[in-house]
Amino acid sequence: MDYYELLGVARDADAATIKKAYRKLAIELHPDKNPGNAEAEAKFKEVSEAYEVLSDDNKRSQYDRFGSVGGGGGFSGDPFGGGLGDLFDAFFQGGQSQRRPSNQGVDLEVSTDLTLEEAVKGVEKKISVRTAVGCDTCEGTGAEKGSSVSRCGQCEGSGQIRQVRQSILGQMMTTSTCPRCGGEGQVVENPCNACSGEGRIIKDSEYTVDIPAGVGHGSTLKLSGKGAVGPRGGGSGDLYVHVRVKDHAVFDRDQDDLFAELHVSMTQAALGAEITFDALEGPVPVRVNAGSQTGELFTLKNLGVPKLNGGGSRGNLILRLVVDTPTALTTDQEDALRKFAELREEAVADPTDGIIDHIKSKFK
Repeated sequence: MDYYELLGVARDADAATIKKAYRKLAIELHPDKNPGNAEAEAKFKEVSEAYEVLSDDNKRSQYDRFGSVGGGGGFSGDPFGGGLGDLFDAFFQGGQSQRRPSNQGVDLEVSTDLTLEEAVKGVEKKISVRTAVGCDTCEGTGAEKGSSVSRCGQCEGSGQIRQVRQSILGQMMTTSTCPRCGGEGQVVENPCNACSGEGRIIKDSEYTVDIPAGVGHGSTLKLSGKGAVGPRGGGSGDLYVHVRVKDHAVFDRDQDDLFAELHVSMTQAALGAEITFDALEGPVPVRVNAGSQTGELFTLKNLGVPKLNGGGSRGNLILRLVVDTPTALTTDQEDALRKFAELREEAVADPTDGIIDHIKSKFK
């Protein structure tokens, strides 16, 4: 087989190009990415063989001259000493040791629903979450009473197993998690019956969350140390509370401003009036000038949502005027409106039109 063709490089390719080509192919063909694929595994070995030869100046020179290395007409044996997987890890991870697993507890998430009033004014909310807490029976050690946790003999308490492997890059130090203790460096010979050696149990816990005024929909609050406790005395994670604010029947919210409609009658809009509007903080007076039209906006300063960390400042309450047309008029009211229309020389429907149409419909 042609090593240059296997790697997809020219015969005069430099070392960096060869290394880059090999790395790309090794990622694609590595057995860990192609479990059970014999063809990919065979191809991976061929590519590795080609790289082992072409990355070595002496072997490459011999290959270029004779078409083989070592006089045997080809390549034989495992070039990686410790196996293909070990070289792959050393090549792509730089030979660095794996990070020791931590017994730190995991973070948890929970959601809570608020009304708009609660979000604007702030509120204390009780939330319940199912989580891991320390075992009282063994006091979090995981060991049965009268026994103790001992140091792992396989890794001597380090939580890691170190091995020196020979590869084409030279001697490489590889580190892996100790299979006996799972990286903790300790083992429990006599586990606690209450928690099965975990040092923690699962239960429902309740917390009180102080939700600040002005919090918005989609905000997240962090309760440090209120997440799940780690195994055998490990630290606790954090609890994240996601806030959901319910829609309101009257108000819409845009960041720190509130929006609502201010309904007035036709005569109030025409003649002007002082209207009382029920804001979230209580009733407030609104002056409507004579001749006001639907769509006019009234901005009431500092009656919106408190700004988070805003030093007491707030958004505004913005009211959109809606002029309501009167319905279900009494005879006197209708007569008065017709007189008003007459004075303004405005054409309106004849009151008999509706009666005649109603009678006609009965005979259809």
